[in-house]
Amino acid sequence: MKTNNSGFFQQSHQPFVIIAGPCSIENEKQIDQIQKVLLEENISLMRGGIYKMRTCPDSFQGLGKEAIDLIQNLKKKRSLKFVSEVTDPRQIETLFSVVDIFQVGTRNMFNYELLKELGKYSKPVLLKRAFSARVKEWLLAAEYVIQGGNNKIILCERGIRTFETGTRNTLDLSGALLAQRESTFPVMVDPSHGTGEASLVMPMAFAVAAAGLDGLLLEIHPEPYKALSDGSQSLNFSQFKQMMKQLKKILYVIGKPIGNEFTYEDSFNEPATTGNKADIQLHSS
Repeated sequence: MKTNNSGFFQQSHQPFVIIAGPCSIENEKQIDQIQKVLLEENISLMRGGIYKMRTCPDSFQGLGKEAIDLIQNLKKKRSLKFVSEVTDPRQIETLFSVVDIFQVGTRNMFNYELLKELGKYSKPVLLKRAFSARVKEWLLAAEYVIQGGNNKIILCERGIRTFETGTRNTLDLSGALLAQRESTFPVMVDPSHGTGEASLVMPMAFAVAAAGLDGLLLEIHPEPYKALSDGSQSLNFSQFKQMMKQLKKILYVIGKPIGNEFTYEDSFNEPATTGNKADIQLHSS
């Protein structure tokens, strides 16, 4: 969103893009079921963790190479674009054959070496806001990718850490709107991680759409109570379909079409933020 002369927001020119899938790729049956549901809703972007960064080292860390093989086989059967997190520069070449959008997770937003490396590639980078980051720091992190030559940035608000413990994080929709106003990037929101509770995902998704933001990153699972990671924040298929039905009504009212890809401006060497870089204390460690 940009402001016009009257001071009001102007609606983003971007379509509303939905990326949905499991927190982690678990097995062939799981991703096959999920992809069928996505196609029924005309969604061609599926998310899924291959290498997972987890707070607890004993938690499920992803299938690794086995998951890559499963996604490659699924892509041969159906038209599918795949989004997955890259946690280390050494994984980029390994994931390149199956990943259409590289996701940088909250813990890696300040990993400038990873961001610079992703700047050397032409595939879009979905950059999640660090749970401790200010909006300006988030936008400056995107500039590391741009300076490498890649302007295909998607910003994703996923909740920040506050004193509130009733939800997993505090979903900062005002920060997402500010990032949309201060940059040329599409801005998505992840209400799954932002709330940590499936019952809150739907109403927050509706708020994202009504606010005029550019899309949703969602976790869905055929049987959330059996999920190997983040089952409590994942929608089941019935909930997802119900959400989509209501979401389409909201998007129709505000005149924002649903799409499966974003557009990017050609002049991408301009600063990602109009703020003064000198007043931002970046992390040095």
